[in-house]
Amino acid sequence: QVQLVESGGGLVQAGGSLRLSCAVSGRTFSRYAMGWFRQAPGKEREFVASISGFGDRIRYTDSVKGRFTMSRDNAKNTVYLQMNRLQPEDTAVYYCAAQYSGSYYIAYDYEYWGQGTQVTVSS
Repeated sequence: QVQLVESGGGLVQAGGSLRLSCAVSGRTFSRYAMGWFRQAPGKEREFVASISGFGDRIRYTDSVKGRFTMSRDNAKNTVYLQMNRLQPEDTAVYYCAAQYSGSYYIAYDYEYWGQGTQVTVSS
């Protein structure tokens, strides 16, 4: 069983930064590609970023390129999402997820999910 716990969300002013963390239980962490998704009120869950098992492939949705950086530390079973130059449209609940295989941008292809952490960006 793989369990994911996000942390690091909060309230920040536009232009500010936050760093999200996702701690993952289990001994086979490097076998899983990891993703960050977000869901704003009244909207569908959307892909934000993903990283391969050993961190050699990282992908971002266009709206966060140049502002967000995803990374992982396999020794600590943790993935991170550094979010800079945050904007009000980044306000959402952010979820981390793990997949053994599948499309990196499709939420349905991720087998395990965290409970989410709220990010609120004020204007």
